[in-house]
Amino acid sequence: MVGIMRRYLFLIVFIIFSVTGWAKGKDGYVVATSEAVRADAAWMKVVDALVKKHKADVIFYKENIGELQKPLRQLRPRFVAFVEKPEFLNREYVMEGHRMSRRVDEDIYADYLWGIITGFSAEDAMRLVDRSREPFLIRTALNTTCEMSDGKYFTRFAFMNDGSNGPGWWGEKNETTKETQHYQLNKWRILDKWVEKYKELDPDLLVTSSHATEHNLEMPFSVGNLKADAGRLYADFMTREYLNGTSHPRVYFAAGNCLIGNVDNDPNSMAVGWLSGMNATAMVGYVVTTWYGRNGWGGLKYWAANAGRLTLAQAIYLNQQDMLHTEFGWYPEMLTVDYPFSAGAFAEDSEFKKLFRQATGNLPTKDQKGFVHDRDVVVLYGDPAWDVKLKNPAPLGYKVDFKMKGKQCVVTIITNEYFDGALMKGGKLKQEHVTDIPFAYYFPKRVANPRLAGGQKWDIAVAEDFLLLYNCDFEKNKKYTIVLDINE
Repeated sequence: MVGIMRRYLFLIVFIIFSVTGWAKGKDGYVVATSEAVRADAAWMKVVDALVKKHKADVIFYKENIGELQKPLRQLRPRFVAFVEKPEFLNREYVMEGHRMSRRVDEDIYADYLWGIITGFSAEDAMRLVDRSREPFLIRTALNTTCEMSDGKYFTRFAFMNDGSNGPGWWGEKNETTKETQHYQLNKWRILDKWVEKYKELDPDLLVTSSHATEHNLEMPFSVGNLKADAGRLYADFMTREYLNGTSHPRVYFAAGNCLIGNVDNDPNSMAVGWLSGMNATAMVGYVVTTWYGRNGWGGLKYWAANAGRLTLAQAIYLNQQDMLHTEFGWYPEMLTVDYPFSAGAFAEDSEFKKLFRQATGNLPTKDQKGFVHDRDVVVLYGDPAWDVKLKNPAPLGYKVDFKMKGKQCVVTIITNEYFDGALMKGGKLKQEHVTDIPFAYYFPKRVANPRLAGGQKWDIAVAEDFLLLYNCDFEKNKKYTIVLDINE
């Protein structure tokens, strides 16, 4: 405790004297929390555990997280974990979290990976910290979307169609079946089957996409229901069936569900139920209603296309930087437009068109509206430094070499006989929402002011933490080199 208090004291002195620098820890890690947490001994144990785990610095806010902009600019971390009680979390908290991450320096990109640590109790929040200490490879899954229904990423797997178009078929595979076996099921029994397979598989990963609110998840549309109650989830049968959690790390990815990521200042929300009752170590979800789907499905596409390479947080982050790059390419002024959610469902469309036209001089296309709508509304709960990855079903098709040479950074991509260019571009996962994605690389260490060195024609997006490489038709058994000029 003495060491931790010294770190807090150092940070106070640091801020007072406005010292410029990077966060101290082994990975440039900052824990951000409120005075309400600071006054609660049980919740401060969660903060202390993160500090010890990552050698992190700690910053506090009184009323809202916007107060942290100045210390974040001074510390310049690579990772930020926000520890907060559920009654203080809502969609505005998440949206401001995203916007604040882009205001650390002058470029258009987010400057750190971030996530929220919360739970029905401090003990539940601590579980997110403890279960993310070691790298974890996803091997089993329960999926209620058509995407990834071939089960190729998993040794044991079950899926069922919870969509509004013809629900009723499901499938599964295990160690003895090489391919997913498909079956037909009355749609009224889909929730029963989901509960059965949840118990049987005890899955590492759960993926959903059907209609949801902050307090329920329909499975499938308008038929079955999962609901939240006091930090737990239950299947809404004639007699409630409460679902147990798990003893191992777990990821819940709500790729296309409305609102399920929004705690909405309510410990009885679905998000809290997934984290506390279902024991998700990490969760991804929307905090608003979703119709366009680029941010949620894009994050899943990046994670699946880079199985074995990108962590969950890196995939979410890189997808969002890709979105920012796309918006900037349409109109740089787009990035000054925030979607007017506060205008209400009936007025937000006209208000958005007005704001967009004022900024760009033009009316938005459907895609442009969708990108702005989705930009800041997908949240990651959990430790952003957790090394959790999907298992690649085949040998990795390429390796990436990263070297610093004086005032240059050299990234070399070497493909082999297993290289699959279609997979690198996303394998057509949810193509109607997310078109082909670029080659994506999260730097193993931060580099200063990277930019493409002269004499090259690569189409890139680059910042101090990542490289996105567009329109690259790599071939098998080839080597490709990207040279970046940097500041020492």
